Amino acid sequence: MLYISSVTFGGGFVIVNFIKKTFVEKMKWITEDEMLDMIALAQSSPGAIAVNTAILMGWNIAGFWGMVAAVLGIILPPMTIITVISFFYEAFIANKYIALMLKGMQAGVAALILDVAFDLTGKLAKRQRPIYVILMALAFILVFLAKVNVVLIILPAALIGFLVSLLDRKRVLLP
Repeated sequence: MLYISSVTFGGGFVIVNFIKKTFVEKMKWITEDEMLDMIALAQSSPGAIAVNTAILMGWNIAGFWGMVAAVLGIILPPMTIITVISFFYEAFIANKYIALMLKGMQAGVAALILDVAFDLTGKLAKRQRPIYVILMALAFILVFLAKVNVVLIILPAALIGFLVSLLDRKRVLLP
């Protein structure tokens, strides 16, 4: 987590992409399904998605001390960088080259976030019922295009997920 947090720029979803590539694809410490579940839980919990994902990942892999190590690893690099930058804020804010560099980095960050979104959507579509993919697309449209409050999306989506799960369970119980 310390390494991942040290070499990424752009926020939680970029870090989540690197966490997935490291712990699922490279080290194979967790499965793709476990990662999808952790991301969903981390995103729906209050706080930064990178920290929430680190908490869940650390706990899942190594228990309490794994969680502590993962959280420290994920927060130390940005806290250190922000502290250093705060001392030179006036110089950074006035430098047009730094401003241009940050603008360029925004494009790269946007591309990485889209990569994560498409990757997770494709995998979700393969392992889930179509209703969940439809809900996800509808939620995206309502939040980003219609500017509907996220809470008004999460609560009905949770209720629909619960009802679909309940119906699936009844089908399994009743032959």
